[in-house]
Amino acid sequence: MLEFIQAGGWLMLPIVLCSILAAAIIGERFWSLRKTRIVPEGLVEQVQQWHKNGQLTTARIEEIGNGSPLGKVLAAGLVNLNHSREIMKESIEDTGRQVVAGLERFLNALGTIASITPLLGLLGTVIGMIKVFATITTQGIGDPGSLAGGISEALITTAAGLSVAIPSLMFYRFFRRRVDELVLNMEEESLKLVEVIHGEREPDRTSGVA
Repeated sequence: MLEFIQAGGWLMLPIVLCSILAAAIIGERFWSLRKTRIVPEGLVEQVQQWHKNGQLTTARIEEIGNGSPLGKVLAAGLVNLNHSREIMKESIEDTGRQVVAGLERFLNALGTIASITPLLGLLGTVIGMIKVFATITTQGIGDPGSLAGGISEALITTAAGLSVAIPSLMFYRFFRRRVDELVLNMEEESLKLVEVIHGEREPDRTSGVA
């Protein structure tokens, strides 16, 4: 492996560094974007039960907010529990934007790696071919061995750049999709809580309007 890196020239160093960074980001995002961590099952139902039983204290709301990203969004609404439906929704939306930014953490870096590593490989190809033509100019084409170094460098850097870029792009797309799904789930759960709480407060009238 070390010989392979050395054969690719100095541009292999940033490509290898990008591969290490991409692997770290992918591992971290797999761990952080677990649905059970972001949108704990049964949390909204538990909050509704606490509210119904009059057990939704300030300390409990703070505990909910510290428990998960969904809990943070719900807590923002629960702080404004005694305000109107609109104010409660606005506070949830404001906090939701902050939570989404946290879910998208490092994804821009992963997308950048997917974009620049092929370019680094292409640059290595160009440098390798320049070396080949420089060798031909000074020594001619009689000795194939003298051309092998430049050709090898050109091919290795291209292959290495693509080998990093392709999985990086795949996982970037995968995590973007997962974030979108988690955000949709959080929106559904938080709006469900708002409607249930204000539905209890404002029961249906004879006109049928809540």
